[in-house]
Order: sequence, then C-alpha cells, then structure tokens
Amino acid sequence: MDLALLGSLFAALLGFFVFCRYGLSRKDKKDCSPGNGKNAASATTTTTAFDGGDVSRDDGYDIIIVGAGVAGAALAHTLGKEGRRVHVIERDLTEPDRIVGELLQPGGYLKLIELGLEVIDDLMFLHQIVWRKLMLRGYLGMLCSKTEKPLGSLILWKKFHSDVSGRSFHNGRFIQRMREKAASLPNVQLEQGTVTSLLEDNGTIRGVQYKAKSGEELKAYAPLTIVCDGCFSNLRRSLCNPKVDIPSCFVGLVLENCQLPFANHGHVILADPSPILFYPISSTEVRCLVDVPGQKVPSVSNGEMANYLKTVVAPQRKYKDNAEQKHAGCSSSHSRGFAYGDAFNMRHPLTGGGMTVALSDIVVLRNLLRPLHDLNDASALCKYLESFYTLRKPVAATINTLAGALYKVFSSSPDQARKEMRQACFDYLSLGGVFSNGPVSLLSGLNPRPLSLVCHFFAVAIYGVGRLLLPFPSPKRMWIGARLISAASGIIFPIIKAEGVRQMFFPATVPAYYHAPSAH
Repeated sequence: MDLALLGSLFAALLGFFVFCRYGLSRKDKKDCSPGNGKNAASATTTTTAFDGGDVSRDDGYDIIIVGAGVAGAALAHTLGKEGRRVHVIERDLTEPDRIVGELLQPGGYLKLIELGLEVIDDLMFLHQIVWRKLMLRGYLGMLCSKTEKPLGSLILWKKFHSDVSGRSFHNGRFIQRMREKAASLPNVQLEQGTVTSLLEDNGTIRGVQYKAKSGEELKAYAPLTIVCDGCFSNLRRSLCNPKVDIPSCFVGLVLENCQLPFANHGHVILADPSPILFYPISSTEVRCLVDVPGQKVPSVSNGEMANYLKTVVAPQRKYKDNAEQKHAGCSSSHSRGFAYGDAFNMRHPLTGGGMTVALSDIVVLRNLLRPLHDLNDASALCKYLESFYTLRKPVAATINTLAGALYKVFSSSPDQARKEMRQACFDYLSLGGVFSNGPVSLLSGLNPRPLSLVCHFFAVAIYGVGRLLLPFPSPKRMWIGARLISAASGIIFPIIKAEGVRQMFFPATVPAYYHAPSAH
C-alpha cells in the first residue's frame, strides 16, 4: 500500500511536469476545429451558420438535423424542448439492428436524466448494470481474487443519486423510443429521407438536398445544419479530410439463456490476442463482443468467422454455435468543422463511452445555444459555438484517452514490459480504495478529469516498476522497468497529443473559451 501511495504522488508530480513541458512547448500539427486545436468527440455533427441572406428560401425551421440515431434523436428532442423548430431527416426510420450503442455508462445516464429523457427507462427494458466492479483474471467487471471472490466495488459519490448505475439494452429499441420522444414535440418534424449533399453558398451551408421516401428530390433550408449520420457518414468528406485509424473490429454475438459469473455486471475478458466483452441486453440475452485485431474481418459467409471463433476464441471461453454474428469497426477519426458524433470521432468501444460523450456534448450545445435567440445572426452564432470544442474537453478527452490507453494495455503483447504493465494494472486495482474507485469513476464517466486519469495511469506504471525492483532489484529487472515507463509514455502521450494538451489541461488559456456571449 505504501508503495502504491508513493507511486501515486510521484506520478502526479511527474505527469504535471511532463505535460506542462510537452504541451506548451509545441503546437498541434493539425487543426481540427475552427479557432481551436485538435478536437475529438463522440457523436457526429457538423454545423455551419446561415448568414441571413435570401431569407425567402428558409423553410421555417431553425435547425436541420441529418440523422436520427442516439445523437440526432436526443439532440432533436433537446432543442425542440428549448422551443427551436427542428427538421430531422433520417435515412431509415425502421428499428435498427446494430451491435453498437448498447451500453450506457453511469455518467451518460446522468446526462440522459439532465436532458429529460430518463422516462425512456419506463418505456422499454433497460437492464440495470451495477457499475463498476473490477475483476482480476480477465474481468473488468469485478475486482476479484484468484478465487474470483469480489474484493471491492465502486462506492457511489454522495453527490449522485443512489440509483446511479450503467444501463444496457437493445440499441434499436432505445433509438426508437428516442425518436418517439422527439417526434412527440409539435415543433419537431421527423422525416424519412436520404441526404445526398449539403447546400453551400459562398462557403456557408444553407441547408441540405435529400431524396424523400417517395423518391422525390427535395431541398430544405435552415439557419443551422447539424449532421449526425454516424460513422458511415456520406457527408464527412464534403466537410473534412478525416484521419481514420482502425486498430480492430468487434464481432458481436447474442447468447441466449446464458448466465454470467456475476449478474447485472459488465465483464471484460482479457483474452489473447485482445479483449472480449460480455454484458446483458435483456433478461434472457447476453451480448458478447469479440475484438478482432486488424482492419480485415474473417468472412461470415464462407465460415471463416466461425472457424476463427472456434479455433482462437473457444479454447479460452465457451463458444455457442448458433449465436448470431455481426461486426463493427473500432475506429478513431478526426475531422475539421463543428462536429460531434461517430462521423466526427470514435474512440475504441472497449469502455462503452460513446453515448456518454454524445449526450454530454448535447448538454454543452444546448447551454451554448440557449441565450442565442436569433440563429440567423451568423457571426454571433459562429463565435458562440466556437467555444464548444473547449467546453466539451473534460468529458470527451477523459473518455477518449482512457479508451485508447486501456485497449493497448489490455491487449496481449510478446513484450515483457507490456506484460508487466498489464499485471501492474490488475495489482493496482486490487489494492481497493482510491486505487480502484479512482479509475472506475473515470471509466464510468462520473469523474471527467484528464489530470486524474494521467496520475492514475502513471501511478500504475510506477507501481509496476516497484513490483519489479522489490525485494531485490537486478539489472534485467531495472531494464524492464525502464521499458515499462517508456511503453506507458508511448501509449498515452500520442493519444493526449491528438486530443490537444492545451484544451485538456489548460482550457482557460484557449481564447475560444471566452467567446460564448453572456446570457441576457
């Protein structure tokens, strides 16, 4: 315990010094937001202002939203409640069948309540997940000993309601309830259609061109256009030149009548070569997500996928032959323009933080737009929204960085230093108290503090070095310890650089932080 305390203190000082030096001595090479440095998000939205000219072409809407997934539907409902006239255009209004967006962290559930959408909890089955205990021997759902007995769990902070917990559910059912909530508002129109292009005039987006369900080509205009059409956005390249990294793909299976070791808990199995996730999505169904490294997924049609699961995964865990198989890419992307959502940025889904970031971004955007009554004032609108990228950083950057770092730490590696890092993470969490509650509060979205994340990350690394050097250090162990620190730095520094050091740790030094006008 003394070693862990010393490691935490040392890591805090080391992390603060290194990041001050690392972040302020250089500029980010790529600018991904207007007036700001790099931005990363979790729900796609691209927004531009209408300059007020040719008002006769306005269809009477204040805002056009492209896409009615989790982000689009929640945003439409939120802005509609604010009195905005919203036109939502969604490619397919039938219930989607996807393996993403099935797990909502406690921090995301609090945002759902803040947005007035918690009543969805009563309209559909949401499987409550007690979030989060941690487990050794591969489970990031419980903290257990070698005998798999629970050692500790997240102590909910007193400022949160006692019902704070994660939620898991069928993504399609959840989205349909969100759409119903949005469409129930008289000032929100939900229409099925495929947006083919953005209508642009002198660099200003004035609306969209889309094909209605009937096949008719139509145009819609509004002062503000927000694109939330997901990770497969067909509008992304007309807005930016995204940098996309796909380290792996998730293959999804539904296991029926399968009992998890601990009921009402999410589990992460640290398998070889990469993690496997289990969590309930109904009272009789468990979702299994198998991470397949690389961009190429084994074919389902010719049996390659089944063979991969049987020969690679099955020796580590039981495999069900009649399980349904689907896959989704695990990518990380950055784009230019005012955006939030999967079309703009995705972090690795290992931590299930995507919807938490999306809902948090909606809260930020709602608060920014609230004092602005006239959206046709383009200069005021753009200046006002410019601060969005900085204001969203505490939540988004913490979850994005944690997702990327944890995936690399938890993926198997032949490197002895990486193996020591993973084992150190287990042992650190098993200490309990602040050593488990701190990381879990970051993971669950309840403590969106980037500096706390960096301190815990390097505390794990220092703790790992201590394990190597005690009780009798040797040249080999000292060398592995040095490589462990180097590996830890190589994991987290590039992720933080991509997020923007200045925006993460020193947001008050960003000029756009002060651009939002005061509410009158």
